[in-house]
Amino acid sequence: MTANTAEAGASGTVASGAGRRPLGDFTADRRLLMLAAMAVVVGSGGAGAAWVLIRLITLTTNLVWFGRFDVVSRSLETLSPSAWMVAAPVLGGLVIGLMARFGSEKIRGHGIPEAIEAILIGGSRMSPKVAVLKPISSAISIGTGGPFGAEGPIIMTGGAIGSLFAQFFHLSAAERKTLLVAGAAAGMTAIFGTPVAAVLLAVELLLFEWRPRSFIPVAVAAVTAAGWRPGLFDAGPLFPFSADPNLPWWGLLLCAGLGALAGLQSGLLTKLLYGLEDAFERLPIHWMWWPALGGLGVGLGGLVEPRALGVGYDVIRDLLTGHLLVQAVVTLLVVKALIWLVALSSGTSGGVLAPLLILGGAMGWLAGQVLPGDPGFWALLGMAAMLGGTMRSPLTSVIFAIELTGDWRMLTPLLAACVAAYAVTVLLLKRSILTEKIARRGRHITREYGVDPYELVRVSEVMVEAVDTLPGDLPIPQAVAVLQQGRHRVYPIVEASGRLVGMASRADALAWRVEGGLETQTVAERVSDAALPVAHPDDVVARVVALMLATGQGRIPVTDPATGRLVGLLARKDLLRIHAGTSRAEEERQAYFPAGRRG
Repeated sequence: MTANTAEAGASGTVASGAGRRPLGDFTADRRLLMLAAMAVVVGSGGAGAAWVLIRLITLTTNLVWFGRFDVVSRSLETLSPSAWMVAAPVLGGLVIGLMARFGSEKIRGHGIPEAIEAILIGGSRMSPKVAVLKPISSAISIGTGGPFGAEGPIIMTGGAIGSLFAQFFHLSAAERKTLLVAGAAAGMTAIFGTPVAAVLLAVELLLFEWRPRSFIPVAVAAVTAAGWRPGLFDAGPLFPFSADPNLPWWGLLLCAGLGALAGLQSGLLTKLLYGLEDAFERLPIHWMWWPALGGLGVGLGGLVEPRALGVGYDVIRDLLTGHLLVQAVVTLLVVKALIWLVALSSGTSGGVLAPLLILGGAMGWLAGQVLPGDPGFWALLGMAAMLGGTMRSPLTSVIFAIELTGDWRMLTPLLAACVAAYAVTVLLLKRSILTEKIARRGRHITREYGVDPYELVRVSEVMVEAVDTLPGDLPIPQAVAVLQQGRHRVYPIVEASGRLVGMASRADALAWRVEGGLETQTVAERVSDAALPVAHPDDVVARVVALMLATGQGRIPVTDPATGRLVGLLARKDLLRIHAGTSRAEEERQAYFPAGRRG
C-alpha cells in the first residue's frame, strides 16, 4: 500500500497471487517522481525569493535610517534617538495597513499560521497577490524598525511560489500542499542555511504527515535551495559558534532547568500576545490603522534601545560571542519583548523566529552569568528552547540551533533544554502561538501525530468469514423474496464453486419487481462483477476505506485473489471495531505485576 491511499485504493490490482502489485502503486510512483522534479523548480524559486526579500529588507532599512540607496548591511545600534525613530515605524505600519486593506488581508501576521490555514482550508491555493505583497510588506515592516525576522515572510512567500507553480498543473490538493511546503522549506533554507531544520519544520508545522509522497519533494526543494545558497548568500553557518560548556556530571539537569525557564517565558509571552490582540480587537477603529499604532509602540521602544529595532541578527551574534553588559541585555530583553508583542498583535507583517531567538538568548545569557561555562553556551540553549517551546517543535529547534552554529557537540544539551521547554508549554497552554491564532478564527487543528490504525490492520483480521450469500442460479422471484425479507440489505451472489459474481440489494429487488417478466431468469444473469469493488485478505483496511469512499458502498466483499472465491465481507461496523480497539489501547490501564502479588 502506498502513502497515497485514495489513489491506490480505487484502482484495483493486476496479476494475481502473492506477486501482485496494486496498480495505484505505479501511478503513485510516477507522481512522486513528478513532484520531486517539480520540487527542484520550486526550491530554486524559494531560494530566489529569499534573496529578493533580504535585499528588499536591507534596501528599505538603509533608505529609512541611513539615507543610502544600497544593500550593504548596517547595524541600527549606531542610531541616535530622534523624532524620526518614532515616525518611521508609524509610517511603515500605515503603509502596511493600506496594503492589507486594499491589496490582500492575508499579508497580515507572521506567515506560518497563514500558511497552515491555506493548507487546511484553502486547498493549498495561494493568490499571486500574496506572493508579491507579502515580501514587500515585510520589507517595509522590518525596514522601518519592526522587531521581526525574515523567516515567517519567506515561509509565506516561498509557499505562495510553490502553490502558484502547482496551480499550473492538474494536481490534487495533497500534491499542491507538498509543493507549497516545499517552497516554504526552500525559502527558510536559503536564508538560514538550515536544510534539515527546514524539512523538520515542514513536517512538524505544515505537512501534518510523514509520507514519502510529501517528505521526499520537500527534502529535494530544501537541498536545491541549499545548493543555491553559497551563490546567493555567504556559505557556512549563519552564526558560527563553538563552546565547550565543561559542565559537571549533573550539568544536563541545568540544561533542562534552563529549558523549563524558557518554557515559562514562552507561556508568558504567548498569553501577553493574545491579550494584546484582544485589546486591539476592542478598539473602535478599523484594523487598517492598527499596524500604525503598533508602529508607535515600536518607535517609543526604539528611543530606549535602538538595537531592539529590526531583525537583530547582530544582537544574536553578540549574545553568542560578544562581551555585553548585564544592564544592556536586560534592557534589550524587556524592550524587544514589549515592542515585539505590541507590533505582532497589531497585525503587521513580520516573522517570529528571529525575535524568539533574541528573547530566549537574552534570558539564557543572563542565566549564564551564574551558571558554569560560557554565557554564550546558555544563550544558545535559551534560543533553541524558546523556539521549541513557543512553536511546539522541539526537534526542529535542536537541529536549527546546530545548523545555525555548526557545533554538533551541543546536541544533547540542546535536546534536554528543548524538550523541557516543550513539556512546560504543553502543560501550561492548550495551543501554541501558531495554532492559537487559527483556533481564534474558528478552526480546530491537532498537532499530534499518530499512525492510522487502518494502515496497520489487514482485512483478514477483521472481516466476517461466515457470510450469508445467494446462489447465482436462484430464480429472480425467490431472490426478490429473500432480499425483501432477509436481515441484510445487500447479499453477495456466488456460483456453485464459491466464485463471487456480483452483489444484489433491496433496491435491486424493487427494480426487478417493477420491471416484471423475469420469472425465468436467475439472479446471476441480472448482476455483474464488471465494476464490483472487492478487497483481498492481505490488503490493509485503509484500502477498503478508500473503496467505500470512492464507491459509496458500505459492505465490501473479500475474495481470494487467485480464484475469485468469496472468503469474507467487511462492513462499516467492522471499521468501528478497529477504532474501538485503538481507543482501548490508549485508555485502559492495568498492572501485570501489581504490588503485593506473589509468584
